[in-house]
Amino acid sequence: MKTVRRWGPPLLLLAPSLLLVAVFVYGLIAVNFATSATDNHTAAQATGQAPSAFVGLQNYLDLLASEDFQHSLKNLVLYTAVFLVGTMAIGFLWAWILERPTRGEGFFRSVYLFPMAVSFIASGVVWRWLLNSNEGNSALGLNRLFQMVGLDFLQNPWWNNISWGIAAIAIPAVWQLSGYVMALFLAGFRGIPDELREAGRIDGASEWQLYRHVLFPQLSPVALSALIIIGHMSLKAFDLIMSISKPSNYQTKVPAVDMYVFKSSFDYANAAAVGAILLIIVAVLVVPYLIHTTRKERAR
Repeated sequence: MKTVRRWGPPLLLLAPSLLLVAVFVYGLIAVNFATSATDNHTAAQATGQAPSAFVGLQNYLDLLASEDFQHSLKNLVLYTAVFLVGTMAIGFLWAWILERPTRGEGFFRSVYLFPMAVSFIASGVVWRWLLNSNEGNSALGLNRLFQMVGLDFLQNPWWNNISWGIAAIAIPAVWQLSGYVMALFLAGFRGIPDELREAGRIDGASEWQLYRHVLFPQLSPVALSALIIIGHMSLKAFDLIMSISKPSNYQTKVPAVDMYVFKSSFDYANAAAVGAILLIIVAVLVVPYLIHTTRKERAR
């Protein structure tokens, strides 16, 4: 009876949320995996007019063996690499500059954070024009700017390049999320006690030594969090790519776009398989981070 009185009210309070999460998160994930293990590739099967059969891991094997999907995975890796390196480097640089006493800090912080307030769709429309692939007399956007300032050699097809086009689409993403990373690092800088800085200076450390041996190690948890968050966002890239390119463009395909294309053609099995692959990739990145964070909290 005491156990019921102790645990009953908390369980009743949490029950609605637990039920919703169980049904609409884990339940739908289970349905997705179940669908990915069938031969549900046609509109008739999707609407129940034709039967579907269990095929196990065949859809996954076919996808991973497909050159088109391998190209999508390659694009995803390239997009993630450019996105991560760009946002981490620029965000840290801005935070490092603002960490020192600076006039107009509030203004610059607002300017750096402003792109975050713009949706990927809205910014994608603008960047679609900026990254126009026309060159020479018909150049537009950045290519036109390079032409005007005498830097014609910098003109390029941008996202229309088959091998590196996806890297060009990562540029708007870097522009948009660098301010977020800056905010994380700036909060990390401001959270370091002044006593540590003073102790380092008293011991004769130079400014570089102070940053290298005292401040930067304190920022490692912030850097890890930023990497996980930005990496997670890059793996789900869809709206920015769709607003700049098109789903039919081979050069900018990523798994999320493939999933949309499969679903639009009623190929629910392959769409579910792509979704499951993305979920597994995200889990590989996020789960170790959660385990690391949990162990760290218990150690405290």
